[in-house]
Amino acid sequence: MRIAFLGLGLMGGPMARHVLAGGHALTVWNRSAAKSAPFAERGATVAASPAEAVREAELVILMLENGPIVEAVLFGSGADAAIPPGAVVVDMSSIKPAEAQDHAARLGQRGVRHVDAPVSGGTTAAEGGTLAIMAGGEAEAFALAEPVLRLMGRAVLVGPHGAGQLAKLANQLIVGATIGAVAEALLMAERGGADPAKVREALRGGFAESRILDLHAQRMIDRDFATRGRCVTHLKDLDNALDAAGRMGMAALPYTALTADLYRGLIAADGDPDHSGLLLELERRNPR
Repeated sequence: MRIAFLGLGLMGGPMARHVLAGGHALTVWNRSAAKSAPFAERGATVAASPAEAVREAELVILMLENGPIVEAVLFGSGADAAIPPGAVVVDMSSIKPAEAQDHAARLGQRGVRHVDAPVSGGTTAAEGGTLAIMAGGEAEAFALAEPVLRLMGRAVLVGPHGAGQLAKLANQLIVGATIGAVAEALLMAERGGADPAKVREALRGGFAESRILDLHAQRMIDRDFATRGRCVTHLKDLDNALDAAGRMGMAALPYTALTADLYRGLIAADGDPDHSGLLLELERRNPR
């Protein structure tokens, strides 16, 4: 398949490598050209612009930071006009559901199909090709894209245009609130004189067991807040969830609003550490 991949950052880079390893004819573009060079060495074509990258593509994959950047790369650069009719655009960025629906409608006017397919699993899953991929769109377009998505992880069609983004927001609500709950629990245990590492060990296998307790709690215990999952990105997703809820007439998402407030405080004080750094914000709010 002739595939264009736009965005080769922390997530997009390893995802594109899996696509290339799958034997496809890959053309790549990235805003900073240095990230494209290793792909040229592996046999990919490097394009100078998004429009050039997509000109002959059957499948266009985007992995970009946010909705405004997707808008600029896909529509502001002229890429939309260069995509051949009948091609499928798979946007794996995490953006607002309303943005995904708008992009699908505008591309549809040009005869181009669209699937929103954001991912979960972070850089570890991107490297391993084990991402959870939540897709929204028409079944026929998803069926065409699914064999390529399978190279990057496990893809599930969850509903119409925008539904993939809603599923990703649901994921981020669960992850964010659970990170906060684990951080509170370990902080309370430590302040009361218990060994947080032993508390984590004792909780394993019970009803509190989770991927967050496994990975993120260990990072908190080790005080290893090197960025694997960006706080800025997680806050963007939480704000997008609040926006989506408001559009649907939902008056209150209290866990989401509180978690977003905690991340805002963390970012203001510490920049952009790993999202397990929520522990740092809770420590600030509970001085000794």
